[in-house]
Amino acid sequence: MEEARIKLQSIGSGFEFSLTMKRNCSMSPQALVWLLAVTACLSFAMGIGFALFGAWPVLPFAGLEVAALGLAFYLNGRHSSDYERIALQKDALVVEVRDADRVAALQLNPQWVKLVASRRRQDVRLALRSHGREIEIGRHLDAPGREALARELAGRLDRAGHVH
Repeated sequence: MEEARIKLQSIGSGFEFSLTMKRNCSMSPQALVWLLAVTACLSFAMGIGFALFGAWPVLPFAGLEVAALGLAFYLNGRHSSDYERIALQKDALVVEVRDADRVAALQLNPQWVKLVASRRRQDVRLALRSHGREIEIGRHLDAPGREALARELAGRLDRAGHVH
């Protein structure tokens, strides 16, 4: 599973903070293009070689292989800049989620927010719930990372709830 990068910033008082979680993309888009180009060249070179020896049906399958790989790289690249940002201030908890081309933001009152953790086997799902609205958080983290996020956020929300 892909491990996420986490950035935690304290902003002044004891309960104000900002947390950004991003996917860990180990290859740049340019590197992926080069990898696709090299793979396409090798695949077509082998396909042409087989076609020259009479096995011409190999060539269309080489094209299908490169097209499928290109589609997979494209779909993966659409999500390479996905992130979740949680910012807690004195009077607002703002959750911003980017998923491909969509950015959704939800502003909640930190005194009314409930952190919901549901466990399935060894996995943990986290969500913030308030007044009938719910947003999942920690999607880019592994199970121990989500547990650490739950502890950190629960402590911050508890401290925010006691401020009047």
